[in-house]
Amino acid sequence: MKRSIQKGFTLIELMIVVAIIGILAAVALPAYQDYTVRAQVAEGPTLAAGLKAAVSDYYSAKGDFPTTNALAINGTTTGTALATDNQGSYVAEIAVGNGGALSIKYGNKVNKDIKDKILTLTPALDLAKNITWICGTASVPSGVTKASGASATTDIPTKYLPTSCKL
Repeated sequence: MKRSIQKGFTLIELMIVVAIIGILAAVALPAYQDYTVRAQVAEGPTLAAGLKAAVSDYYSAKGDFPTTNALAINGTTTGTALATDNQGSYVAEIAVGNGGALSIKYGNKVNKDIKDKILTLTPALDLAKNITWICGTASVPSGVTKASGASATTDIPTKYLPTSCKL
């Protein structure tokens, strides 16, 4: 009697492999989506760097924080400097508000989970009057006081915030 040698895989073995790949895909896709949203949120603080410098310069010159983009950029209310002048692929606008707080509004090609949501960067002063920026829902460091009148709210879900912007 001659025995035949099995060549290839049985149907059950192939089904097990397909099931394992399905489980891995079900776990990986949501994690990848969260990663891409966090990358989109990270564009905001990067784009805001220029306005942070403008707010800091205005504070150094005037001893107070600007309340509009025109004040921060031009040093006066004359001239045009709109919040929508600061746009990126995912950021729709960056506005200077009360107490020099920067409100970054997401729009354009952004994920639907953060569309029209706001991330705030709030200036704070230490005892030597150096400016520290508090991002999102992060707590105020000891020895630092938020700028008076700065009241902006971050409404982006915490899981999408950069590490420096969390509590």
